[in-house]
Amino acid sequence: MPLHLNCWQVAPPAPPSHVARLAPLHPIVVQVLYNRGITDQTEATAFLDGGSDEGNPFDLPEMSTAVTRLRQALRAGEPIAIYGDFDADGVTATVLLVQTLRALGGRTRPYIPHRVDEGYGLHEEALTGLARDGVRVVVTVDCGIRALPQIAHANRLGLDVIVTDHHSAGKQLPDAVAVIDPKRVDSHYPFSELAGVGVAYKLAQALLRSHRQSPVSEQEVRLSENDLIDLVALGTIADMVPLMGENRALVHRGLERINQMKRPGIEALCRQGRVKTGQVSAASIGYTLGPRINAAGRLAHAKLAYQLLATQYPAEAERLAGELDRLNRERRQITFQVQERARQAALDTADGSPLLFAADPGFPAGIVGLAASRLVDEFYRPAIVVEVGDKTSRGSARSIPEFNIIEAIDECAAMLIHHGGHAAAAGFTVPNEHLDELADKLRELAAEQLTGVELAPTLSVDAELELSQISWDLRRELDKLEPCGYANPQPLFLSRNVQARDQRAVGNDGNHLKLKLSNGHVTWDSIAFRQGEWIGKLPDRVDAIYHLEVNEWNGRRQLQLNVQDIRPAGQAHIPLCAP
Repeated sequence: MPLHLNCWQVAPPAPPSHVARLAPLHPIVVQVLYNRGITDQTEATAFLDGGSDEGNPFDLPEMSTAVTRLRQALRAGEPIAIYGDFDADGVTATVLLVQTLRALGGRTRPYIPHRVDEGYGLHEEALTGLARDGVRVVVTVDCGIRALPQIAHANRLGLDVIVTDHHSAGKQLPDAVAVIDPKRVDSHYPFSELAGVGVAYKLAQALLRSHRQSPVSEQEVRLSENDLIDLVALGTIADMVPLMGENRALVHRGLERINQMKRPGIEALCRQGRVKTGQVSAASIGYTLGPRINAAGRLAHAKLAYQLLATQYPAEAERLAGELDRLNRERRQITFQVQERARQAALDTADGSPLLFAADPGFPAGIVGLAASRLVDEFYRPAIVVEVGDKTSRGSARSIPEFNIIEAIDECAAMLIHHGGHAAAAGFTVPNEHLDELADKLRELAAEQLTGVELAPTLSVDAELELSQISWDLRRELDKLEPCGYANPQPLFLSRNVQARDQRAVGNDGNHLKLKLSNGHVTWDSIAFRQGEWIGKLPDRVDAIYHLEVNEWNGRRQLQLNVQDIRPAGQAHIPLCAP
């Protein structure tokens, strides 16, 4: 199976009248906003100021029912469990709701399943244990929307379950006291793309506002909504939901709170990741803080990450952050090993299918999702990597825009024990006797939908620039577009027919390309990560697609081009996609 060749799609220029209408904004910023579908002056101002207005939490389906039941539990002193997921989204959501309910006087405990011993989602054994311990109300975070048999089991135990989730709902909703999910087909909430922690935050908002109007006890509540917003930003960015609409507003406020370092665990995590105080961004969360939080659930138990974010003691935070840093370094090493094995297994069994499927008893459950992501990055094909257990197997699936993976897995539901996820990422548990049948069915579905489709990842270029247009002033204007992330990516630029000078390989394995790009008048330092194969092959003149970034080294700050793709200038066979 050949490696993919990126498709370059250059956005059409914004109409001059539109650029004039949004003056005095920088024309390049106007172009980027235009590419994001933001064409109105009021909308552009709101976006640059931090996003759209936040929705009323009581507009979410069944929010009032959930608040009523929880207030009843708070008054009666009923034990409440917050049942979360083991990734950063689930952990931050669990900390957020435990902190909220305890501030309201609740007898509240967290429960996060072990990834290897239990797997994703609600489990009957765990619910039985909670009921045995006296728990009467269970609130799910970042899970539960498809847990119909498990919630039916909880009902038989006398547990009242409140589901808060953001994953796609199935054809039937669980029989819970309340099901809060903005993706419900009957939801009228104005924004459907909240992360799991975002949905949990809306429940916390509703509880705190209800308490202010009608206190459930005489206990003084020293918790505000703003005390929780750092957790919302952390989980939202780490879960890679769209940073548009309400998510952008939540993250914008949350980053301000994070940079005040009010939470000892986040401060300790920043020190371990060498992220400077006051400079925490969406990028540093996505690449540095988030992976360390996720490492706990991948290789040990997510309770380590929970304890880190929940603790008020700096010394404990330092100890836990150090442990997560160690786990993250181990995670990187194991990921590389599993990726190579999964790659070979997928290629050996592909048999012409556009879907890659690799299953092995030696694949750790906490790493299979990362390995699947790497396969998608390398081959631009849907990829599924499965840890084969004694009786059941657990798989993680990652996909491309051309193939909705959760819809495909839904068609295989009769073979599965659990499953859930999104169009681009999903997970499942399958009895081993159905594993081969599942692989065949998924390959068949992929072949039906993708055969004849030209599969190539698209690099969406925001604008063509002359190298002389690059400046610190431009960089400062582009900073107004932050926070950048999924659905609001860092602006991507194309410069054509520029000189490639001083090419050299860098990195431990020489797999990165360092060079200078020049138009004869100005020259910019440039770095092309994982593109060291171009050494000795690039001609003097090239076309390059890049982000404009600030490189800090030895106390110096300088602009550099982070090259995402590079080709010989005017190379005829480069796929150029019409917008």
